[in-house]
Amino acid sequence: QVQLVESGGGLVQAGGSLRLSCAVSGRTFSMYAMGWFRQAPGKEREFVGGISQSYYRTDYADFVKGRFTISRDNAKSTVYLQMNSLKPEDTAVYYCAAAPRLQIETIEREYVYWGQGTQVTVSS
Repeated sequence: QVQLVESGGGLVQAGGSLRLSCAVSGRTFSMYAMGWFRQAPGKEREFVGGISQSYYRTDYADFVKGRFTISRDNAKSTVYLQMNSLKPEDTAVYYCAAAPRLQIETIEREYVYWGQGTQVTVSS
């Protein structure tokens, strides 16, 4: 069983930054492509970005390109989401997820394991 635990959420003013972490345990972390999703109140969960299993390729949703950066440290079994220039519309619960795939997956159903989520609130 794989367990994912997010941390780093909180309240920040517009224009500020936060870094989310997702610690993975239970299986070989390097076997998974990792993704970040978010869900705002009253909205469906959406893909934010992802990083491949190897070669650390990344992909992002258009609404975060240039502002968010995903990285992973296989030695620490941790994936990160660096969020800069935050906007009030970035307010959501952010989830990390693991997919037993080589490449980045943008579709939820490809992800087998999910964290519990961490709240990010951006004030105007």
